[in-house]
Amino acid sequence: MTPGSEWDVASRRELAANRRGDAPYDRVLVDAAEAARRWVETWRRGWPAKDVDSIAALYSPEAVYRALAFREPDRGLGGVRRYLEQNFAAEHELECWFGEPVIQGDRVAVEWWGTWIEEGTRLAMAGATVLRFDTAGLVVDHRDYWNQSDRPERPYSGW
Repeated sequence: MTPGSEWDVASRRELAANRRGDAPYDRVLVDAAEAARRWVETWRRGWPAKDVDSIAALYSPEAVYRALAFREPDRGLGGVRRYLEQNFAAEHELECWFGEPVIQGDRVAVEWWGTWIEEGTRLAMAGATVLRFDTAGLVVDHRDYWNQSDRPERPYSGW
């Protein structure tokens, strides 16, 4: 590619649109299905193992991690790591399940379910995470939506 060429200029525009999240779905420059599979498998193994390093490696240095809709997000890899370390320290005897990702362009939604002991009480949480990936397949936007139960609940039949 020659700098300043017509192809170079078009590619730069496409990359910029992709980073902003407004690229046409058929022009997204990431294999979101592969990135989603990697995210699911890493969380499936890493959450019960409290493997902060493996999970943090899924995120871009510019990631925005919003675990609660009405709270300021955790920002960057430092924020992602801080969130994971704080929560993993409180969760014991964790079991988790993940659904098949739903993919649209560079965006993915994944259902999940977890149960663990926190402060002596077995809790359950069921939710979904909405992700957006950069062109390298790293998470740049992570948003969780969930419900919590103060009793042990496993996924219901057909989940």
